[in-house]
Amino acid sequence: MTTRRTFLAQAGLIAAGAVIAPKLVSAKASNKVGLQLYSLRDQLPKDVKGVIAQVAKAGYNEVETFGFNKETGYWGLKGKEFSQLLKDNGLTTPSGHYGLDEYLGSGKTDDLNAYIEVANTIGQSHIIIPALNHNFIKTVDDCKGVAEKMNKIAEILKKSGLKLGYHNHNFEWAPVGDTTFYDVVLNNTDPKLVAMEMDLYWVVRAGQNPVEIFEKHPGRFSFVHVKDRDKTNAELNTEIGNGNIDFKTILGKAKLAGIKHFIVEQENYTNIDPYVSIAKSASYLKNTLHV
Repeated sequence: MTTRRTFLAQAGLIAAGAVIAPKLVSAKASNKVGLQLYSLRDQLPKDVKGVIAQVAKAGYNEVETFGFNKETGYWGLKGKEFSQLLKDNGLTTPSGHYGLDEYLGSGKTDDLNAYIEVANTIGQSHIIIPALNHNFIKTVDDCKGVAEKMNKIAEILKKSGLKLGYHNHNFEWAPVGDTTFYDVVLNNTDPKLVAMEMDLYWVVRAGQNPVEIFEKHPGRFSFVHVKDRDKTNAELNTEIGNGNIDFKTILGKAKLAGIKHFIVEQENYTNIDPYVSIAKSASYLKNTLHV
């Protein structure tokens, strides 16, 4: 199965409802629960229209995109076609992951206009950095330089009615001098221009406490990736509520954090159909966590 890092490198880019086997039935609608489409990266290239329909049937009404290519769009669909596909299935998209590694390393913004155009075409409000080349943040000065480039990109996006976002993994908490890259980003980017998308799984896996971060930086986290950790293998995901991450406590601080979008993401599946998995996750978010 393709890993996030491998996919991003290869592409040049750096879950809801009751389950009635074998079919999924739509759950009560929510304006908050979304799915990061990377969760279905193996299925999308084969049948993008069918997959999007299944996402809606699983109880979602938002999706977060990934994998945009300015030549082929989203799995062969141009921006307007993909936007219509989402609308036909009652879905909206507040955000997308777009490859910005080149810009954070060199400062060049050659392809940014294409990202801005498609984000506006499909109705997104945020362009989110999905990952970062570790070679860019070896020193504190490196980290500050990347944060400044984030501010500059965010200023460009602002002119088009968009905001920048940053999605974390766990390397952001590796020590860099007397600080960490994550702290540098939070302390050196403009809160009015740069939103944070906290991936709760990776924060916990890094040994950090999401609530403590929310308390230190209230209102910065417009998005969260809700992704559970398998009880027996910390390197694996599982359906929300089946793992050992305390989402009740963490998401109990959603207002403090500033969370507006709860986005399910699952990077791997163990002995379960992906569509059943994403439906179970979204159902737990809505019916147990009441987001």
